[in-house]
Amino acid sequence: MFRTLSTDICVKDIDLFLIPVKTRVPLKFGSETLLTVTCARARVTVEDRTGKISVGWGETPLSVQWVWPSQLPYSERHTCLIDFCKALRKEWLDFEEQAHPILLAHSFLKNILHPFQDRFNADRGGEPMPYLAGLVAASVFDQAIHDAFGILHELDTYETYHSEFMNQDLGSMLTPANDSGVSFKGKYPADFMVKSVPTQLPVWHLVGGLDPVSPEDLTGDEPNDEYPVLLRDWIERDGLYCLKVKLRGNDSEWDYQRLKTIGQISIETGVEFLTADFNCTVQDPNYVNQILDQLQRDQPTIFSMLLYVEQPFPYDLEKHRIDVKSVSQRKPLFLDESAHDWNFVKLGRQLGWSGVALKTCKTQTGALLSLCWARAHGMPLMVQDLTNPMLAQIPHVRLAAHAGTIMGVESNSMQFYPDASKPEESVHPGLYRRRQGLLDLSTIGGPGFGYRNDEIKRDLGHATT
Repeated sequence: MFRTLSTDICVKDIDLFLIPVKTRVPLKFGSETLLTVTCARARVTVEDRTGKISVGWGETPLSVQWVWPSQLPYSERHTCLIDFCKALRKEWLDFEEQAHPILLAHSFLKNILHPFQDRFNADRGGEPMPYLAGLVAASVFDQAIHDAFGILHELDTYETYHSEFMNQDLGSMLTPANDSGVSFKGKYPADFMVKSVPTQLPVWHLVGGLDPVSPEDLTGDEPNDEYPVLLRDWIERDGLYCLKVKLRGNDSEWDYQRLKTIGQISIETGVEFLTADFNCTVQDPNYVNQILDQLQRDQPTIFSMLLYVEQPFPYDLEKHRIDVKSVSQRKPLFLDESAHDWNFVKLGRQLGWSGVALKTCKTQTGALLSLCWARAHGMPLMVQDLTNPMLAQIPHVRLAAHAGTIMGVESNSMQFYPDASKPEESVHPGLYRRRQGLLDLSTIGGPGFGYRNDEIKRDLGHATT
């Protein structure tokens, strides 16, 4: 039986806000294209055992095309995901456990989210909403609880991830790989984070499947505003030296030529690092291997610039247990969509995946537990974007700063909907505009996630019901 702590919290109230955002230019996800997105923002009130109360905030884009690739109409999936968010708010309000945010959310995700989503899908009928979509909905509330806990104690949230505030160690939540010799007994999340947290991070620019990379690609429909359109202009304006290239995964000649074209531009403009993202569309490792082998043979400089390969294969890792060791032998291979939680990271390691791309949109709690499991087993880390605007950007970059990634953080909301973050940018200019290839985190400060939310002038309107 674990001891109770006076600092243990429970959820007392939740307000949910839905913020519509329109893209400046289309963003292609696998076989789908994102033109609009709804950002869910939660204001959560928590109370500790002494009756002390605080309020925290969380936010994430409900990126339907990413969490639920399907032939179903977008409007149907979008409505379903919003309905699930609203319903999940009520589940959190009915959840009476008291604990540290990590322990509280771990219990909720393990004992409530799965069965609740199964019931939700059964009641709705038709194609079930994937678990990844459920995690994204849950992340809004989870982030706010972490923020509120830090504010409650007038501490940076990252200063609360140790034994003073947690009455259970990681051994109560994580199981190491059988062949590892790893033990989580007596270990806490703070033990697996970097000791010297950077205030600047190298930033990755996303080259989407529809992005024009040369003048020949221009159609005349591009926006005429203050922001760049062509890849070279983005590189010059923002001093970029890391590019993430979205590929199709079902057209090897297009994918190879895309990598070759962007690689050549990179060489000419001083870009140092590339990564290839197939977005779960590949079925056979040989598809990726042949592209990598051709690059190594015919474009060795571009091949050497390729830092890692991201999630080529279907994200349902349990259903598609593909042996990917042949890909990992060529380049580090990172789980992204498949890395729902540390259990899937464990399975991925068995199948030959090299590392893990963390995302706060799968919950802050889940990202931290996956971080700890991966770090303990020697798996390298990245922190990837969900085109996070507004408040969502701040927990995202903070995770990257504390995780010790192989190379900075991906951040592309300034490409696809830069104006959406204007109120937040006025307080944190270095987080929403990339300069010299970096994001500047130095304006983040104060308790919780350091949003400085009272200084951000944003009208949220009325909470949804």
